[in-house]
Amino acid sequence: QVQLVESGGGSVQSGGSLRLTCSATGYADSIYCYGWFRQTPGKEREWVARIDSGEKTYYADSVKGRATISQHKYDTQYLQVENLKPEDAGIYYCAATTWGCTARGTETSWYPYWGQGTQVNVSS
Repeated sequence: QVQLVESGGGSVQSGGSLRLTCSATGYADSIYCYGWFRQTPGKEREWVARIDSGEKTYYADSVKGRATISQHKYDTQYLQVENLKPEDAGIYYCAATTWGCTARGTETSWYPYWGQGTQVNVSS
């Protein structure tokens, strides 16, 4: 089992930046892919970025050029988002899987482990 805890959410003005942290405990050394998703009321959870154990990164078009996903060892990973826009607001979830970071890494069903989420508010 792997437990994930997100932190770093908050309220920022449009154009600002945030760094979210995902801390993993348990069998974190078995994780091959971490992902970040976000969700707003009434919408499905949307993939934002993912990173594999070799630190190869992938980004959704909506954040490409503004977001950086990184990791420290195998149990902590970060999502930095710059130039935040109101549409970036939502609950951000960290997810993890022992499978690879394939193209299916954009799907919520690919990840068996999830954190509780951290709220990000962006005011215009």
